[in-house]
Amino acid sequence: MTKVRGVRGATTAVDLSAEAIEDATLELVSELLSANEIEADDIAAVTFTTSPDLVADFPARSARERVPGWEHVPLINTHEMSVPHGQKRCIRVLVLWNTDKSQQEIKHVYLREAHNLRQRAK
Repeated sequence: MTKVRGVRGATTAVDLSAEAIEDATLELVSELLSANEIEADDIAAVTFTTSPDLVADFPARSARERVPGWEHVPLINTHEMSVPHGQKRCIRVLVLWNTDKSQQEIKHVYLREAHNLRQRAK
């Protein structure tokens, strides 16, 4: 039975530039799609968040323009809350995916300096 599942991921940009945001976003999306065998037509919507320090570009713009098949996927950007211990230069993603996979089969992807976020969440 097909259900909507959330697939999480996060990474960090090497600096605050638009190019670094785009590079990190595209790497994150590529890894997430590959790990879960997600096809664009099965995506309900995608939310990107960035830490408050990332303001040079929108991760969703990079995804819409550079990820094949994503020109019609609903995408949105927002900022994370500014908390003292928050991860700097962080890009997070939540993909809402129509799939037959169970929650336990979903592979969440944490790259670069964001790898520690998954340990904190446990």
